[in-house]
Amino acid sequence: MNRRKFLSYVGCGCCGLILSSCSTAPITERRQFKIIPESKLNAQAAQIYEKVKKKEKLVTGSKLAEIKKIGKKMEDSISEYFYKVKLNDPTLNFDWEYILIDNKKVRNAWCMRGGKIAVYTGIFDVTKNTNGMAAVMGHEIAHAVAKHSVERASRGAVLNVGTQVVDFVTGGKLSQVNRATGMNAVGLLSQLGITNPFNRKQESEADYLGMVFSSLSGYDIRETPKIWERMKKFNKGKSQPEFMSTHPSPENRIKKINKWTNDIILDYPPINIS
Repeated sequence: MNRRKFLSYVGCGCCGLILSSCSTAPITERRQFKIIPESKLNAQAAQIYEKVKKKEKLVTGSKLAEIKKIGKKMEDSISEYFYKVKLNDPTLNFDWEYILIDNKKVRNAWCMRGGKIAVYTGIFDVTKNTNGMAAVMGHEIAHAVAKHSVERASRGAVLNVGTQVVDFVTGGKLSQVNRATGMNAVGLLSQLGITNPFNRKQESEADYLGMVFSSLSGYDIRETPKIWERMKKFNKGKSQPEFMSTHPSPENRIKKINKWTNDIILDYPPINIS
């Protein structure tokens, strides 16, 4: 097959994928590109979550009960909100589950596809109170609700195909550069120019949606910027320059959160569960 035919086939295929796989993120209505089946990724996430549960030391008791209580309020509030505004509930097929991992050195939490949530005991040093924990959990739940992992998987698949196309068109020169330099040159450039800015956009969206979900659930989102202030102190200035990072800089993040706070409180008051 000559290069012109190859590019024609690839171009047609990509156009078809783009036209058939565009959607929008809930609430923010940001345009999304998703070609990887969500059901497949959810099944993979559930398997990984089970492995984490077997590998890590899990904690029960009052702290886990607090996490589950916050999570349940958010589950119900998110579903009720989408029901009341007559939109499809993005959590409809979620199988919510919560674990608390005993690791005080890790100040983190995450939510996998399908509502599989893990919180590390170290994050309590940052959250300090229920509103703080709601802020962290709201952010992580927002990633799952907005299907960010599906977007990243889809974008990664397309970038991989694009790299192969460039290598084909240049007669293998890209592979030669990679071998000569000992690094994935295009991969690094795409990370700095495409992947990292895109991931920062998702992080900002998760900040915003997380505040919306916390507010709908009756938590005080004025605690949210305090979380990132405390996290900044724990990191002690170790964050990378923003263009090299998948996350917004702490300063930019706090600035945006403060800007959003009053509007979110007014637009998304605590919701009454019917």
